[in-house]
Amino acid sequence: MFSGSLVAMVTPMRGDGSVDFGAWERLVDWQIGSGTAGIVVGGTTGESATLTDSELWDLTQRACERARHRVAVLVGVGSSSTVTCVERVRHFSQLPVEGILVVTPAYNRPSQEGLYRHFAAVAAASTKPVVLYNVPSRTAVDMQPDTVARLSQLERIGAVKEAVPGAERVRELLAACKPGFVVLSGDDATAREAILAGARGVISVTANVAPGPMAAMVAAAMRGDRESAARLDAPLAALHRDLFLEANPIPVKWALAQAGRMERGIRLPLTELASAHQPAVLAALRAAAALQ
Repeated sequence: MFSGSLVAMVTPMRGDGSVDFGAWERLVDWQIGSGTAGIVVGGTTGESATLTDSELWDLTQRACERARHRVAVLVGVGSSSTVTCVERVRHFSQLPVEGILVVTPAYNRPSQEGLYRHFAAVAAASTKPVVLYNVPSRTAVDMQPDTVARLSQLERIGAVKEAVPGAERVRELLAACKPGFVVLSGDDATAREAILAGARGVISVTANVAPGPMAAMVAAAMRGDRESAARLDAPLAALHRDLFLEANPIPVKWALAQAGRMERGIRLPLTELASAHQPAVLAALRAAAALQ
């Protein structure tokens, strides 16, 4: 279903916070030309919390037009309200996307049974494959492998983006879920080990600024070539770390602006990367040869 290096795309904005659709299309083209296997629109890195549904629709539609099914396009439509999430799933399923990404509900902290029922309702409403997204550092709820295993039995649910760091959670998921269920890493710093443990790829922040190197590292890990994967991952290690010096996507948007890929636009309540962190992010970009 989904595999390889998928990028959790930033949403390029102008200085006034308006979406820069021209820069968006250029970024999508660059990602596809660099070997990225999938484009994720409107995830955490895309500032999903501040995008209107109209903006998200336009971004997704343009990504589909540029991709022309050469790479997967997924759109993030999660909500803390199940009713709202179901409505959004129905709406965005009309687009020619390969999948729908749905994050666990944030803030209201549902039980594991509540999570199951939420995603079961989503699956029933979707006409496209659903990718679960578990990121407890953002949502304050951790969807357990047993819950994912129950959900993996539902027809429309085919994958999970697991942002709990490390390989152990990947092993637990693969052992619990039905055969063929896809686990994707959601943590760049441990993606290599997660893939070597059986994950089928990563939904990556680092790939925003180093798509080619990230794709090469993921491909090596998926071949089981530990030595090559480690060698290719080494220059990316500082990016994996320093793109999270402040809340994502603050550092990665600043980095892309430094690389000349977009303007320095971001929406409140997020602000531009603090000057104290800028030298570290610049050094990480240089280490990964990610500056033009």
